[in-house]
Amino acid sequence: MKWTEKYRKAFVLSYDDGVYQDIRLVEMLNQYGLKCTFNLNTGMMEPPYVWEADGVRIERMPAEMLPELYRGHEVASHTLHHCDLTQLSDGEVFDEVRDDRHALEKIFGNNVTGFAYPYGNTNKKVKFLLQQCGVRYARGVRSTHTFDMPEDVLEISPTCRHKEDEIFDLAKEFIALQPDSPKLFLLWGHSYEFDMQRGWERFERFCDLIAGHDDIFYATTAQALSD
Repeated sequence: MKWTEKYRKAFVLSYDDGVYQDIRLVEMLNQYGLKCTFNLNTGMMEPPYVWEADGVRIERMPAEMLPELYRGHEVASHTLHHCDLTQLSDGEVFDEVRDDRHALEKIFGNNVTGFAYPYGNTNKKVKFLLQQCGVRYARGVRSTHTFDMPEDVLEISPTCRHKEDEIFDLAKEFIALQPDSPKLFLLWGHSYEFDMQRGWERFERFCDLIAGHDDIFYATTAQALSD
C-alpha cells in the first residue's frame, strides 16, 4: 500500500556523517518512534577521523558498529570522502559515489539508492552522473520552510535544519495541516550539533511535539519517496 493511501503527511529526518553522537540520537528516535536516513562516508571510517568544533569532539564511527546501531532506519551515500562533487571530474564523481554505495551495501547487506550532497553542492552534470551511479534521490541543504513534495528528487530541498528557530512553529503548522495532497516535513542536520548550546534538550522537546500523531507517516527518505 502506498503511504499516501493511508496518510497525507510524512515526517522525515536526515542526518549526516556517521559520528558517535548518532548513538544518542538513535536512542532518542527509537524512543519516540521516529525514522531517520543516515548519510555516510565509508572512506572516512578507518582510521579514526576526529575533529573539534566549538569545543565539541567529533569522531566518525567504524563500520562494524553501524549495522546494529542503524537497524530500522535507512542508510544513504554521502560520498567516500565528503567531497564537493561540483569540483571533481566525471571519473572522480563516479568513484566517490559508486564506491561509497557499494561499500555501504556490503556493510549493511541491502540496496542503497539514496544520497546527500556534501555541502549541499550540485549541478546538472552531477545529477546526471548520480543517476548513472544508481542513485534514486539526493538531498541538499537549502531550507524551504514549506512542506511541498519535491519536484526534482535528485535535488531535494529540506524543510529546515534542526538548528533553525522555526522548527517548533513549523512542527505545529505541520501537525495542524489537513491537506488534500501529500505533504513532507524533512528535517536535517548533524548529531554532533546537539552537543553545542544544550541542543539535546531542545531536540527532545521537538521530538515529543512531532511524534505520536495518527495522521503522520514517520518515514525514512526512501519510504517517503516510494512509488
